[in-house]
Amino acid sequence: MNSKKYFTLVIVLGCLTALGPFSIDMYLPGFTGIAKDLNTTVSNVSLTLSSYFIGISAGQLLYGPLLDRYGRKKPLYIGLLVYILASLACYFVTSIDYFIGLRFIQAVGSCAASVAAMTLVRDLFPISEIPKVFAKLMLILGLSPMLAPTLGGYITSEFGWHMVFLVLTFMGIAVLLASKFYLPSNYQPDTSLSLKPKPIITNFISVIKEPYFYTYAFTGAVAFSGLFTYVASSPIIFMDIFLVDEKVYGWIFAILSISFIGTSQLNSYLLTQYSSEQLINFGLKLQFIVSIFFALGAYFDLLNLYSVIALLFLFLGCLGFCSPNTTALSLSPFKKNAGSASALMGAIQMGLGSLVSIFVGMFVTDSIFPVAIIFISSTLTALAILKIGKRKIKPLY
Repeated sequence: MNSKKYFTLVIVLGCLTALGPFSIDMYLPGFTGIAKDLNTTVSNVSLTLSSYFIGISAGQLLYGPLLDRYGRKKPLYIGLLVYILASLACYFVTSIDYFIGLRFIQAVGSCAASVAAMTLVRDLFPISEIPKVFAKLMLILGLSPMLAPTLGGYITSEFGWHMVFLVLTFMGIAVLLASKFYLPSNYQPDTSLSLKPKPIITNFISVIKEPYFYTYAFTGAVAFSGLFTYVASSPIIFMDIFLVDEKVYGWIFAILSISFIGTSQLNSYLLTQYSSEQLINFGLKLQFIVSIFFALGAYFDLLNLYSVIALLFLFLGCLGFCSPNTTALSLSPFKKNAGSASALMGAIQMGLGSLVSIFVGMFVTDSIFPVAIIFISSTLTALAILKIGKRKIKPLY
């Protein structure tokens, strides 16, 4: 593969993975305005985030078998069309209940892009290159939470929050066109694969029984739930507790995204000297230490806006060492049913994300301390899963 083709492929795959984060982050600065316009509370608006996570979690289980059965392109196109129509409908929404439902449908559409992207990485690149490719995708993925809330803050301030969803509609159209004209696929559809419930469930069970998968997929998902905690709680932390406006919130979100981008790229370099396993261990242990400091500072009321930003910067940076490596190791044993493995991994991750976002809506109101407790719990759980699971892992080569 020549360098130009490689670059184009990574960009298109990155755009597919970025569609979901843009849909999650871009409307966050509008939470207060949405609550006012729809005559509801910010906590109820946060349920639109939870419904989005639930939609992604459920939708990925749908697309995995479809990608294996019908090839990578057709299910991707259908999902993107669903996303485009749901995004356009969100532009016209006037009820919080309809908004929650439309966000679920929008998520079901968008997750076709993320599952297809992960699956195509497994299809198109050798196993030894996959962690590096995922690290490059993390650069693009990391730019999403950097750009999305900043752009969303300005759009919301100038044109209102509805306009965010019109922008997302056109983004969906652009990603669909890029996938059509620039995305190759060397995968031959597996016509023998049944789409009946029992064979699909059997296939998922065979995936989850693989020690590589359950160890690294669950380790990565639990660790990554810290990101969902941060995303769901950030409007409350910065706009309600510290009283920053939409534009400042967008810039804070952008600054914090630099951490994840930087460490994911540093991870790519460190893979030449250290194993993925070593980097995962380092990231989780550092994440735990940061979480302890965060909890102590919150409990004793020692944190101001700048110290919260600094601690979140360190916490999110740890994810840059965990996420690319756990993703690559989770998919490494699979070839034939990589679509199902990618879907199941994404469903686990988003399922946990929806769960923690609900916890945030329930417990995070006027204090940062519950956020710190979730950080500590998720990190300790991830470390325990890694320690227990790796006992049954055998080398692939």
